[in-house]
Amino acid sequence: MGGRVRVRTVSGPLTVFAPGFEVWLAARGYAPATVMHRRRLFDHLSRWLELEGLRADELTAERAEQFLRARRAAGYVTWVSMRSVVLPLEYLREVRAVPPPVAVVAEGPLEELLVGYRSYLVRERGLAQSTIAEYERVARLFLGQRPGGLALGELAAADVSGFLVRECPRRSVAGARHLVSPLRSLLRYLHVAGLIGMPRVWAVPGVADLRDRSLPQGVEPAVVARLWASCDRRRTVGRRDYAILLLLVRLGLRVGEVAAIELGDLDWRRGEILIRAKRNRHDRLPLPVDVGEALVAYLRRRGRHECRALFLKAHAPAGALRGNTVCGVVGDACVRAGVPRVGAHRLRHTAATGMLRQGASLPEIAQVLRHREIKTTAIYAKVDRTRLRALAQPWPGGQS
Repeated sequence: MGGRVRVRTVSGPLTVFAPGFEVWLAARGYAPATVMHRRRLFDHLSRWLELEGLRADELTAERAEQFLRARRAAGYVTWVSMRSVVLPLEYLREVRAVPPPVAVVAEGPLEELLVGYRSYLVRERGLAQSTIAEYERVARLFLGQRPGGLALGELAAADVSGFLVRECPRRSVAGARHLVSPLRSLLRYLHVAGLIGMPRVWAVPGVADLRDRSLPQGVEPAVVARLWASCDRRRTVGRRDYAILLLLVRLGLRVGEVAAIELGDLDWRRGEILIRAKRNRHDRLPLPVDVGEALVAYLRRRGRHECRALFLKAHAPAGALRGNTVCGVVGDACVRAGVPRVGAHRLRHTAATGMLRQGASLPEIAQVLRHREIKTTAIYAKVDRTRLRALAQPWPGGQS
């Protein structure tokens, strides 16, 4: 039945925190009905603490599990999983009403080594957190297979080769490439840290690179126009998605760069946008007029929020978009437009090939795409068939 949910006045040791909890939920984008239901659960939790003779600061994750078991025993079938108490515990920890969760400290030589490796990746390499997590996963996989413990002093080239022989057949070419690169990084660290006497990076062979055997695939202008048109700009989420697609196509941004844009990165006076690129690089690019207009249209609907990220999630809890969500924006636009699904990186190729067709030079394209080496940009030279045809010479003694 669709009647109103009656919520009693919160009583018990959590009473003083109830008003702040409601404001906290509303600020995170939760609907009024959801706030009402959450407040009701908050009241049940507070009353349970009172019945158990517990204070607010005695509420731990273990006590929360006891509360949920009591709810299930009382016949409740909703709000009975640990996910139900995540928000109350998060808020109460934020206002320091309950103790923070006890961190589980992993012990052992492997964990100590990984702590040092993680610090090296952050301080010396300046890698992104997602990349560090991937490198640490490969390091754990490689070191965890060492027989008889780590025994790094006995690490030989045959051990590295044997690991790759076991793991690479289970992966695609791209997966193998994502395995050998972190492995080289780990071996380099082990040598720098003095854990192995000789560098073993040379023991990691290269993976056959097939990327240069095919043309970079952009998206046709007609398809791009359909993607843009699929965004309902009467709604906030439509304006957000339209601005994201423009940034991907017009500036050739990566998904992580789109997700990392903050409000302070937009310099309206100079008409520039700050891009937080890979390896902690900060680059400034001109802000095209159409992109700027799309961003202004979105910001007028975005509303005030404590999060400084430019693009926010459409559903509660409100917060910054992640890279995978940006990929989802592109995929959803393809579905709405009725075109074959393309990845977000294809739109980066589209930006490069579009600049090339308009007469931009490879150094100019490299500056926009923020490539560190011009050979990375050179793959787009193969797309300019008109110039290649003009440069083509007839075979000696043959017909042109």
